[in-house]
Order: sequence, then structure tokens, then C-alpha cells
Amino acid sequence: MKYYSTLFLLVFFVTCSAFSQGKVVKYTVSSGETVNQIAQKFKVTPFDIYELNPDARNGVKPNTVLLIPAASNKNTDKKETAAVKSTSNGKATTHEVQPKETLFGLEKKYGISDEALKAANPFLVTDGLQPGQTLTIPGKGSASKAAATSDKKQKGAEKYVYHDVQPKETKFGIAKQYGISIEELEKKNPEIVTSLPVGYRLTIKGTAPKTEVTAPVTTAVKPEETKKPAESKKAVSYMEYQVKPKETFYSLGRVFHLTQEELTALNPSLSEGVKEGMVLKVPTGYVAPAPIVAQAQPAEKPVQTSVEKPVEKAIEKPAEKPVESTGGGIKIVDKVKSETVSADPEIVELTKKRGQNERKKVVLLLPFNLAKLQSDTTGTAARLKTDKFLNMTLDFYSGAMMAIDSARTLKLPIDVAIYDSQETKTTSNISSLIAQNKLQEADAVVGPFYQNNAESTANSLRLYNVPVISPLSKDVANPIDNLYQTIPSNDVVRSAIFDYMRARNGNIVAVVDKKKESVISYIKQNQKGVVFAALTEAGGLDAANLKSLLLPTRMNYVVMETGNTAMIKTVIKALTDAQKTCQVQLVILEPNSTLDTDEISFDNLVKLKLMYPSVTRDSDDQAVSIFKKDYKLKNKVYPNTYATRGFDVTFDTMMRLVQGKTYQETADLMTTQQVDNKFQFYKKEDGGHANKGVYILYYDSDLTLKEAN
Repeated sequence: MKYYSTLFLLVFFVTCSAFSQGKVVKYTVSSGETVNQIAQKFKVTPFDIYELNPDARNGVKPNTVLLIPAASNKNTDKKETAAVKSTSNGKATTHEVQPKETLFGLEKKYGISDEALKAANPFLVTDGLQPGQTLTIPGKGSASKAAATSDKKQKGAEKYVYHDVQPKETKFGIAKQYGISIEELEKKNPEIVTSLPVGYRLTIKGTAPKTEVTAPVTTAVKPEETKKPAESKKAVSYMEYQVKPKETFYSLGRVFHLTQEELTALNPSLSEGVKEGMVLKVPTGYVAPAPIVAQAQPAEKPVQTSVEKPVEKAIEKPAEKPVESTGGGIKIVDKVKSETVSADPEIVELTKKRGQNERKKVVLLLPFNLAKLQSDTTGTAARLKTDKFLNMTLDFYSGAMMAIDSARTLKLPIDVAIYDSQETKTTSNISSLIAQNKLQEADAVVGPFYQNNAESTANSLRLYNVPVISPLSKDVANPIDNLYQTIPSNDVVRSAIFDYMRARNGNIVAVVDKKKESVISYIKQNQKGVVFAALTEAGGLDAANLKSLLLPTRMNYVVMETGNTAMIKTVIKALTDAQKTCQVQLVILEPNSTLDTDEISFDNLVKLKLMYPSVTRDSDDQAVSIFKKDYKLKNKVYPNTYATRGFDVTFDTMMRLVQGKTYQETADLMTTQQVDNKFQFYKKEDGGHANKGVYILYYDSDLTLKEAN
């Protein structure tokens, strides 16, 4: 988590570096202007503008103030490049990639070609340019060749046509504009096969100089409108999609926002009609099983908050939106509208409600405890090293901000406000927020974190019929009608796997250590019909008795609950022997650290298809992978459990509110699934709602973890 506390230093130094390179000119964008037009006006490249104005990659709006490099700066850059060339001794050198450096900039600095740099560093083709990489810079020969090529172009010996990618443009539209195929465009520009970054300079004819080449991104940025409606275009990168039963050109066109002609141009096989099972090339604007999250968009306004700077940066880091100081804490307001989101076949599909324009309000109550941080004399960096609760809060927050970015990309009609709940186990500032009328008009409240605070909030808002979603607490909640527990209780998790085994007419046998009294009591009281294997007087397993309980005509599920290594080995040997005559699967009810030791053979666990219940899944779906890559791109680390949960709970809440129903109605009717979590709410007998969305996972013979169906 220390990347939170160091980010502001990084931003400071990068900013200082950018402004230390020379003088710049401030320019106010006029209505209808694009970065391309501004670059031509000042005789600089779009890359030069993006280098000083990173936010401009997503388009510019009227009255935006841009920093434009003066002509003297460009001359200085040329002199520096010339100096690098002249001092080259013909031998290869190395270069450590710094944040915000680009291939184009390095090639310009060292006077080498793109081909020469990638030939010396093959990993650039697959991984892209990443901060911290050590590059091999080819010697003088490559530089001279690049310089000669550049001179040749400047003399007009070789003509070329290039195109700088604008916001909302697609490969299909660009190819059509220049009368070439998408395949020809990708062949000339292999870097755009997986994505089409805004500002990227495409070669149409000849060998045009490139602008910036960024690290590969598997999903496209969907920036805010910067053009007139007539100029707006669709998604900019592609994915594979398998045609489902009864789908037609019309239904595919509505999902992907393409005409039949455009679909056929991307997929010539469609000329014979739409057939079930066909694999099509389609834009990634479609959101599949789990939400595909678009890359976060930068802030349009500066961050304004009264907290001290290290804390401001730590909390600002995941967010890229306006933050303003309010009476109750931090408030982030973002206005967005909706698009289509689909889910697994067994999960209810959440879609945009056509004609649904009524704006909804979501409030997040997160325990930043800013007052404590400001008064902490040890400093924020030290606090981050030791305060697990603060780290958990920031992780959840970073995931929630990814959800808000996704909602904005989908244009959901939602306003989001975030307040510091100032929580401890026994106190919070919820009463103060309610007194300021901050929560009463919300359509849903996510938080607080602590169970008793969530219950107190639900009680206070019950008269206003505001649903309160408890995001992290596993405690059994008191019966409050408007309280929704999102994490299934331990008993619900256990019951889920027993229900699964019974649904398959399984013969359930339990091997439970005498020390596991609570498990024995649970099974006897709640899971009738389960047979217990006999134990020896010493407390070990009677293997012969276990084998005698297995039936040759049914699937035998053996539930093993013990931390004793010797007993585990005995169970595994008995079951692997029994596989010769009957079907057997090993089951555990909760994580067992003993199974992770070297003494237990993982191969044997795979042979027995070890199965267990889980509140999260470990999916390798394309959409889940995209979310993880996008999160890493934005936060420099992969999401942990709390970050993913922050996304799932927040995104699911927002999507439920745009179905043309209240949150309460969707909770009663719809089971949904996001990146890692499933939300299947039910009404408890004594009041309130809980989640029974549990996954049944098992290790398959190919050593991968899969969901049992």
C-alpha cells in the first residue's frame, strides 16, 4: 500500500521535470477545436501537447487551458537529440525507463528507429514500454540509419500519409475513410491490434513518424464527448464474441452499435447469415459475464480538499474526479448515464431501462478518519505501514472509483457522493450526516464498514426507506428491513455446498476431527442424513470403515474437516484407492492451511477434485482479466480482495438502480454477478436481507480451479 503515500512525490517530480524543460505557452481551447488542429497551429506534434497535458488524450473541451511547448523548446530538444547522436561511440548502451517515457520519445532521443529498438528489446512487442524496464539501446549504426531515413523523408524522397487517432474513432471508421481494410491498417500498425489509443499516429501510406506508443491496453478508453454529435463514433478496440442461440443481425447490432454492413465487414463469414456458435470480431464496448471496465478517465477539474497533502494524495490516488471539502467529509460527485450490461446465462441480466432518465443518488460511507490522520504525529507514510484498517479502506475505495469510472463510461444517470464516516467499532459521524440531510434522499447507501454502525445507519434511515448495503461485515445482522448484508454468513456458505451435493443425489460422508466440535454440532443439527466415518480410540480415522460407507452406484462426497496431517493423508489414500471401484470427490467446508503444506500432495487433491464453497470466484474470464489489467494500469498493482469487492458492491448497486425498479425490488427479483462476487439476496425470517451468493469451486484435472455447475 505504500504506493498510495509515495504517489504525490512522483506526481510532484514528474510535474517539475515537465516544466523544467523550457518555456511553455498557455492556450485556451476554442469550441470545436481538436488536439490535432492545435498542434498544427503551433507547429508541434500532438505528442508534444500530450506530454505536458496528459488529460488531453481523452479529448479537450472548450475553455480548457493547455500548456503548449514553445518553438525554442523544440529546438532545444533537437539539439539534445543531436548531442546524443554525436556522442554515440557505436556501442550499445542501456536505458532505464522512467515514468511517462514513451517509445517515440526514446527513439527521438537516441536517434534510432522503432524497428531497431524493438529488435534489440523483443519484449517491447508483447509487453509494451513499462517504467523500470532496462532497455538495450542499439549502437551508432541503427542511429545513423534512422537519421538517414528521417532526412530522406524530410527531403520528400518518400511520401507518407498518417492519421492521429481522435476520441471515439474506430479502426473500422478510419479504414473506411482511407479506402483500406482493417487488416491492412493493422498490418501497417501492429501496435493497434489489441487497442486503439487516442492520439496514436497511424501509418496509412509510407512510413509515417509515430507519436506515443503506450503499454498494451486490452480495453478502450471511452472519453467524454469532445466532438459534435454528428462526429461521434463507437468503441475502438475488439474482442471475440460467440453467437448465442436465436441471435440475429438486429440483436447483435443493438448490443454492439454496428450496422449489418459494419458487422459483415468485420466478419466476412456473416455474409452467409448469423449462425449459433460463430465466433465474431466485435467492439469491446460490450460488457460480458463480468463488467468490462473501461480505463479510468482523468479529472476535468483540480482536486480541492482541506486535508494535508500526503493524505490528500493517498486518498486522491485511486480517484480521478473532482473532490471538494464538505461538512461531512469528502464528497465526489459524478454524473453518468447508462449502457447495456449482460451477465452469465444463469444470472439475471442488468440492462439499461429505455426511457429511464430519472437520476439516482448513491452515497458511499467510507472510514477514512481524516481527522485522526491530520493529528497523527507519526506521519501518513508510517501510518500506512501499520494501519491495516486504513489500507483496507483505501483498497475498497480504489475499487469503488473504478466502478464509478465504469458507470460514467456507460453513462448511467447516477450521482455519487462519498463521505468520511469517521468510524471506530463503536462510533461514527452518521448522526451528524443525517442532521445535515446528507443521506435521507439517497436511493442507496453503501457502508458503513462496521456491523453495528451499518445497523445504526439502517435504523436511522428506515423511515426514509433508504436501503443500506453493508459491504464488508460478516456478522449476523439484527432484523432491520432496509439493511442488506452482502457477505454470506458462514452457515449460508456451508449450507450451499450441502445443497449442491444433495441436488446431485450424492452420498455424503463426513470425516471430522474430534477437535472440530462446532463442525460436528453444525452437521448434526442442520444437515440430516450425513453419515460420520468412525474414528479410532486414538482419534485417527478408521480407513476400513470409511471405505465401507462409500456406495458404488452414487457419487460419494467425503467432507473432511481436520488440521491433522496424518488424518488427511489417511483420508486421501483411502479415497484414491476407492476410486478404482466408485466415484469419489473430496470436500472441505472452509480453507485448510494444512493442505497447502509440502507434506500433502497437490496431485492427489487434483485426482480427488477437491471441492469447497467460496464467497468469491477465481475466474479467468476475459472480462475479469480486463478489469484486473485496467486496475493495475491505474493503480500500479493488481487488485486485492478488498479492491475487487469495492468495485463489485458499488457497481452492482448502481446497476440495480437503473433497472426501472427500486433497489429493494431488484434485490427480491434478481441474482447478479460481478468480477468476483455474486449477489443473491433473500429475506430473512426475522427481517432484513442477506446474501446467499456462494460459488462451489473445485480443482479440475488440468490443475485449474473451476466453478461447479
